[in-house]
Amino acid sequence: MRGISRLELMPEPEDPSLLTAIDRDAPGYPGEAYGITDEEARMLRWPMRPIMRFLWPWGAVGFSAIVASILLLYPSIYSLIGEVLDSEWAFEDSGIRELQESGGMGEGVRVCMVDTGIDIQHPDLSHLELSGFRDFYTEKDSPIRDIGTNSHGTLMAGLLAANGSFKGAAPGVTLAIAISLGPDGKSANERMVSQAIRWCRISQDSDIISLSLGTAPGSSFSSSSDTLDAVREALEAGVFVIAAAGNRDPQQNLSDVSSPASLSGVIAVGAHDRNGEPWLDSAEGSPTDPETGKQRVFPNQKPEIIAPGVDLWSCRDSERDPPYAFSTGTSDSTVLVTGALALILSMHGEEIAGENGIIDQHEMELVKVALANSARTDFAQSENHDPKKGYGILDAQEWSRQVEIEFGIGQ
Repeated sequence: MRGISRLELMPEPEDPSLLTAIDRDAPGYPGEAYGITDEEARMLRWPMRPIMRFLWPWGAVGFSAIVASILLLYPSIYSLIGEVLDSEWAFEDSGIRELQESGGMGEGVRVCMVDTGIDIQHPDLSHLELSGFRDFYTEKDSPIRDIGTNSHGTLMAGLLAANGSFKGAAPGVTLAIAISLGPDGKSANERMVSQAIRWCRISQDSDIISLSLGTAPGSSFSSSSDTLDAVREALEAGVFVIAAAGNRDPQQNLSDVSSPASLSGVIAVGAHDRNGEPWLDSAEGSPTDPETGKQRVFPNQKPEIIAPGVDLWSCRDSERDPPYAFSTGTSDSTVLVTGALALILSMHGEEIAGENGIIDQHEMELVKVALANSARTDFAQSENHDPKKGYGILDAQEWSRQVEIEFGIGQ
């Protein structure tokens, strides 16, 4: 305190808003540096003693009061932060908002999410009338709920279908929810996951199954696993399956995206941040298919696409205050791609299905070709496909335009 009191704050001649601390006996800058006399220059300096007298003890008391106020008002402040730092950048950056303006909100498309459930009481989700709800984890189908400790399922449902304080990617879809993940948000076991996928396909007649789940990146179910069989059955039935590329552990040397995202027909999704940079922990894809040992080729190299997935604002347990939280991961980016595809199917589903009204695997492949061709790339991406960035960043509006090209829509 005694040493600080001997200091003075001297404004810099080039920028008086910058103050340099010097000993009060130091000569400092001459008056000509400021265009004034030496005596006037001396008067510009601020003594520290009165400033310190103000800061201590009253400054410390004031600071403590401010901290206490922040803690007491945290829920309200957090809500205000959420309004400023929301997820709107993600919907704008991905082209989803632009596509919504031109084609609706996903009406007529049936989406099934396999996760930890949903808090249907949340004010941003109260408009939903679920087409189905099944709990394969506890085998108790009532009441509709989210068993996740961190509301993982509700966070994902919000990104897709919220319509309140913020608008999700496709709030007009017909939504079904299957619980097959445990409270920690991780895959419970293969039997539950496979049952949920088959329920989505058979009971819910889904157009899209969204899987924000998977094995650890680089590991996989065996080629004869029941989960992979269930995914193959869905693909063969013309159901689009979109799955998280996976959140890798930087300390592990992993070689591929998670399973079932690793399957050829599945759309594997990685995550990028607000600046368009791939999220550090987004899994990288292998150039070869671990199941067949063959080289992966266009448009099925992994991951296929990256989408916003870092610090996304979404819904959580409605009994929390506030009932919102930020979420990060390839789970989040998977849901945005699900929503973008739902918007496209709502607009062009009949043309994609063709005269027989059934979407087959060839038509699903063309949708993936359109996705790859629509992806935004940067100059640093020298190859058509990057093991972390995929074919590039999601551009929902351009994806829709490329679908029109592939299927001759409007020609």
